[in-house]
Amino acid sequence: MADIVREIERKYAATDETRLPDLTGVDRVAAVVARGVEHLDAVYYDTADQRLAGAGITLRRRTGGRDAGWHLKLPVAPEEGAGTEPGRTRDEVRAPLSDTPPPELTALVRARVLGRELVPVVRLRTRRTVRVLQDAAGAPLAEVAVDAVRAQRAAPAPAKRGGGPAQARWCEIEVELAGAGEGGAALLDAVGRALAAAGIRPAGAASKLARALAETETETAGGSGDADRAPGGGKAGRAAGGQGRDAAAGTAGDIVLRYVREQVRVIVELDPAVRRELPDSVHRMRVATRRLRSAFRSYAKVLDRTVTDPLGVELRWLAGELGVARDREVLAARLRAGLAELPRPLRLGPVAARLRGWSRRSHRGARREVLATLDGARYLALLEALDALVGDPPLLKAAARPAPETLARAVRKDYRRLAGRVTAALAAPAGPVRDQALHSARKAAKRTRYAAEAAVPALGRPAETFVRRTKRVQQVLGDHQDSVVARAALRELAVQAHRAGEAGFTFGLLYGREEARAADRERELPDVWRQVSPAGLRARSGA
Repeated sequence: MADIVREIERKYAATDETRLPDLTGVDRVAAVVARGVEHLDAVYYDTADQRLAGAGITLRRRTGGRDAGWHLKLPVAPEEGAGTEPGRTRDEVRAPLSDTPPPELTALVRARVLGRELVPVVRLRTRRTVRVLQDAAGAPLAEVAVDAVRAQRAAPAPAKRGGGPAQARWCEIEVELAGAGEGGAALLDAVGRALAAAGIRPAGAASKLARALAETETETAGGSGDADRAPGGGKAGRAAGGQGRDAAAGTAGDIVLRYVREQVRVIVELDPAVRRELPDSVHRMRVATRRLRSAFRSYAKVLDRTVTDPLGVELRWLAGELGVARDREVLAARLRAGLAELPRPLRLGPVAARLRGWSRRSHRGARREVLATLDGARYLALLEALDALVGDPPLLKAAARPAPETLARAVRKDYRRLAGRVTAALAAPAGPVRDQALHSARKAAKRTRYAAEAAVPALGRPAETFVRRTKRVQQVLGDHQDSVVARAALRELAVQAHRAGEAGFTFGLLYGREEARAADRERELPDVWRQVSPAGLRARSGA
């Protein structure tokens, strides 16, 4: 099992002559304790086209020091309260030393490398002088390391144009928090000010690997670099008309592609989070797959359906596979909340225990299915296809047209589809027929909302208002559908309780409350729906 360490650090430029100032008295620092010198030897792995480096991910095999082993560093988020000084927050996933990259780590970058071989790219040998900043009780607050680094391409590369070497040397200073406790950002700020007063400035490179690659890479006539790297690691591809314009340029293709690329980026970035079972990761990944599929369907005049339709089928499959885990998670939370709202005298029998057991069994099964999906060939093929799509988007003639007119027309078309389904649902007889009609309207509301979301850069505030109001319709319909699903689960639980000789009263009571909740949503829907109108979009587009 891999260990995970949260790494929060800042880096500073240094030379052989740089001397650290006395940091005693800075913030909560009561003592600075020398911990000696470490000799570290790390080999960094990546694909030949540096797909991991392009995503800010590092995978290394390091010997020496206190944490020898394999380290995979995944970006997390910018530091809160870090000001303008550069900082990095990463999760470092560790595994024991072995000759080849461990499967538990390579699985976490599978969505990035897409089947490509991970090979040594850079070797860094570091002489590290460590000082520990301690508080008055002797507890470590942070480590300050002065690193003398030697970098070399694992497979020696030809010199860069202009005589640049395939080796590099430099010195730098790392300040890393000893934990992720309260006040960490303030401590780093205070240390940074003390270093600045001594003439020590923030480093120009985000990481040792980034600097090593920059100073030892081979330039080609077309350039290298990661500026145009797509979410999955390939080239970002051409914008509308193949002119490479920024998404803000104003064509329909520009705006739609920006939205599409963002959803692909989210899917790829969330892959390791889902594998690690981080909170809300499954839900967010599922939403991204739905947004992407909706964009393909709503903007079929912009992107060629012969390419996007097969991808839409696969995205629907992926959303369904992710939904097994997410739907169970939401349902279990809803049932637990409903039970907690009941007065204790109305909770008859081992209802809470039965619900916990049902939830645990469902979670284990759903978790296995999600991991099997992410490790499967079908998912990898989908990621490959999405990578190819953003690298060479299948734009149609309409992609070169002005964005407001083209996008507003697509959103209004989705609105008309939604309006028909809402009208049909409101006219349907109560019971299963209406439940199904409302569920169909909910799916149309999602598609309409996502289409409008994509159009916001072109349509502005009217689109934002339309998104907000359509989302409210979706929420009302979603709560209704959740009630339908909850009632089916409650009936299943009640049957299990009856067979075990337990009282089913509480499950029946919860069932009745869910029925009442669904009826409330049905009464609420007409008023919420009346607030949704595409009129502003029509005025904005000039159509």
